[in-house]
Amino acid sequence: MCDMTENLWMNLTDGSIMCGRKYHDGSGGNNHALEYYKKTGYPLAVKLGTINPDGADVYSYDEDDMVLDSNLTKHLEHFGIQIAKMRKTDRSMVELELELNQKVGEWSVIQESGHKLKPLYGPSYTGLANLGNSCYLNSVMQVIFSIPEFQRKYYDGSESIFSNSPADPTQDFSVQMSKLAVGLLSGEYSKAPTRGGSDASEADEEQPGIKPLMFKTLIGKGHTEFSTKRQQDAQEFFSHFLDLVERNSRGQLNPADCFKFEVEERIQCMASGMVLYNKRTDSLLALPVPLDSALNKSEVDAFEAQRAELQMRGERMDPDTFVRSHIPLSACLDAFGAAELVDGFYSTAVNKKVTAQKTTRLQTFPDYLTIQLKKFALGEDWLPKKLDVSVIMPHELDLSSLRGHGLQPGEEILPEGKATHEGSTQTVELDEAVVAHLCDMGFPIEACKKAVYFTENSGIEAATAWAMEHVGDPDFSDPFVPPNASKSETAFVADPTALATVMSMGFTEEQSTKALKATDNNVERAIDWIFSHANELDSSSMEVASEGPVGPNIKDGPGKYQLVAFISHMGTSTMVGHYVCHILKEGRWVIYNDSKVAESECPPKDLGYLYLYRRVSAPS
Repeated sequence: MCDMTENLWMNLTDGSIMCGRKYHDGSGGNNHALEYYKKTGYPLAVKLGTINPDGADVYSYDEDDMVLDSNLTKHLEHFGIQIAKMRKTDRSMVELELELNQKVGEWSVIQESGHKLKPLYGPSYTGLANLGNSCYLNSVMQVIFSIPEFQRKYYDGSESIFSNSPADPTQDFSVQMSKLAVGLLSGEYSKAPTRGGSDASEADEEQPGIKPLMFKTLIGKGHTEFSTKRQQDAQEFFSHFLDLVERNSRGQLNPADCFKFEVEERIQCMASGMVLYNKRTDSLLALPVPLDSALNKSEVDAFEAQRAELQMRGERMDPDTFVRSHIPLSACLDAFGAAELVDGFYSTAVNKKVTAQKTTRLQTFPDYLTIQLKKFALGEDWLPKKLDVSVIMPHELDLSSLRGHGLQPGEEILPEGKATHEGSTQTVELDEAVVAHLCDMGFPIEACKKAVYFTENSGIEAATAWAMEHVGDPDFSDPFVPPNASKSETAFVADPTALATVMSMGFTEEQSTKALKATDNNVERAIDWIFSHANELDSSSMEVASEGPVGPNIKDGPGKYQLVAFISHMGTSTMVGHYVCHILKEGRWVIYNDSKVAESECPPKDLGYLYLYRRVSAPS
């Protein structure tokens, strides 16, 4: 007999009710539901106590994972359970996992849960209230307003911005940025608690923080994700935010210029030895995380073997025994700078597809370099998973070896393709069914085209793998252009009506045409594209370059940096979990965990997701 009265599961095949798994610490259940599955083969069970009108926790022992039962209402009715009348009385599996995660592993380390942290108050030590999965926004904006360029424009210049605000300041980006800057930097909303009387020792040390509701509403307006209350990827929000800054700084001081740098791509035709140099502007350096470079690879392999063995027996690992890969940042930089073979590259030197070699370098070094560690990959089940790794991030970083130098003596540039060359007019045929399938998975249409092209129409699995591998690439969503396509192959004719509409807003014909080309003649998207690519449009060449002068908005200097901030993610996916940030202020590390602001004792620099490095010689 089993005396369990909680953690009970009802088998959806025959209605048997039994207890759930035993946890590593002895709590939970007695594994009776699992043993019943092994005996009968009946796989689905629903957790009693979680049933409510919106659904319930359903587990498949066959898949060893939570599943969605689209016919749950009908299945429960078979056993006399009216789902519309049920109320939740027990914790869901997600809630239990969250509670466990907060006690062990990266949750505890990143939030420094085992330490009594000293709360901080005053100017620049103001917290941000969580509006419901808004920790990604809170972390990014705390880091943004630690940068002098943003402080000068939106805090020092707040009086001018407020005095010149439009009739409806709720819809003005600069006003909302200044409002947030004043809230975070003035110290008016971060006062130390008053201590006195008999309750002095029980004074609440946690500040309430300011609520950036109006700001969040404005920057998320019209966006399918950032307008919701769902958790988001901090890197995607960072890029979206910079686009808005760019759009609202046209003709003015643009503080986002401090992030910009030029990337140099060198492609060498392996058949002819000739080269092609491409240049693009970016604001984020995405680095791969090579698991094979782990310093403790043997220990990790042994741990994975043990975990696989336990999973075969239906048991789970004790989280305290988890072994995390330790990877030096130098290995990530080496992987980024390593030569990459590109199959199917059309060489204008030999007029056919060949294998090419691509290397990537930084042509300039920005005042502030944002680094993203590409911690999300595709698992064996084709679902995205987070790489739970420790990347050893140095306080001081020298990237001089990654500087690009353009065309070198003895190198020959590939000739520009011509329509009269044999083979140069061949069309690229993409499997539209695979493209559509990838779009349904949530990938941008241009990225889907690239995935199908670069996997040579070899099927959905290969294309999905390519998309997951390159999802962090800066140009992932940029318009698809076949490698080394000639101008004749990419000829574009703007829709006359669309062109006239865009030009009527004050843009030149050349700017309007480029924008419409990049957005498939979509007027609304074209206008947004112009604002977010203002610097590229101001440049005389957007595509191919060797050596040339640095653009007016691109800063450059020595490639030596110091770490000044990092944003960490806790959880198995960017769409769930929690974000916090650590910022170096006045010679000490400070943790910003939504409304909580405190002096950090053990900043977990190795567990971050986004890192901000300041160039040593950058102006302050």
